[in-house]
Amino acid sequence: MSRTGRDAAAAAPFPPNLPGADLVMAGIAALRRRDFNVEALLVAVGAPRLRRAGLDLPPAASEPEAPELALYAALRGAGGDAHSRYNALIRRLVSFERALETAQRRKRGRAS
Repeated sequence: MSRTGRDAAAAAPFPPNLPGADLVMAGIAALRRRDFNVEALLVAVGAPRLRRAGLDLPPAASEPEAPELALYAALRGAGGDAHSRYNALIRRLVSFERALETAQRRKRGRAS
């Protein structure tokens, strides 16, 4: 892992070993730069749930309109099977969201 990757992992408000954490960390960084790459668009898709889970994301106004459509268009523009890639990315996002919520519940349970 590069120094930048280690720094991002150390600063992440969630365990970096969660499934999909690499995509989410990259997406948050890209959103902050307003670089709407695939990872940023994926985070924008999940932004409401990620915000509810306590992640510090850029304001919703800085996200693209209709991020689901923008993500699919970006995947289609990259070639290959956009539908399969879109579904795989959404599965990874949902897996991350569920794992994050589980980790937070466990942490709250230990704190009580």
